[in-house]
Amino acid sequence: MKPQAPLHGLIVEFTTPEDILRATQQTWQAGYRRVDAYAPYPVEGLAAAIGLKRSPIPSLVLMGGLVGAASGFAMQFYSMAVDYPFNAGGRPRNSWPVFIPITFEMLILVASVSALLGLLFVTGLPQLHHPVFYVPGFDRASQDRFFLCIEATDAKFDLKETSRFLLLLNPLGPVVEVPRDSLGPPRPATGAALHGAIAEERISPQVGEQEQQR
Repeated sequence: MKPQAPLHGLIVEFTTPEDILRATQQTWQAGYRRVDAYAPYPVEGLAAAIGLKRSPIPSLVLMGGLVGAASGFAMQFYSMAVDYPFNAGGRPRNSWPVFIPITFEMLILVASVSALLGLLFVTGLPQLHHPVFYVPGFDRASQDRFFLCIEATDAKFDLKETSRFLLLLNPLGPVVEVPRDSLGPPRPATGAALHGAIAEERISPQVGEQEQQR
């Protein structure tokens, strides 16, 4: 018998951007903070709904550009005014207009490299494996489906209660357990009893209203 894989989290599927946005907002309001949403295209308000902060990449690019420009200027000044001064046509040693092209090129070079390295660092790329890749139908996250995952590392995470909460969001299918590694395939997190309890909670208010009308 294979050991049970550590749990990465619970994931559910939705069909429209309005549904994933509503579900994500309700999840955040319920107190869950380790939440991730997957969509085939940008959904307005979804990043804010899961609590994403402003990306640090623009600041990294700015600092990289300034460092590159300063390095390019200092390199030229040192070589032409300090290390090997040369009087060409009576021009001053610090002939800064001549330094501008290389200074600009160094600014662009270092800023571009900073953007690339910053992107890889912030996003954790390259990442050839992720637990949600094993979720059945997750390939449609790049086509026409939307997924919401609550990670097991969330302080409020409880397998039964979190599964019940996700079912109340009216997902397309069942709640699926996502293993952290490949020791076991994803499996439905809730059995028939929990699905029946959720259905009973949804139906009972309607039955009560009908009895009152009678």
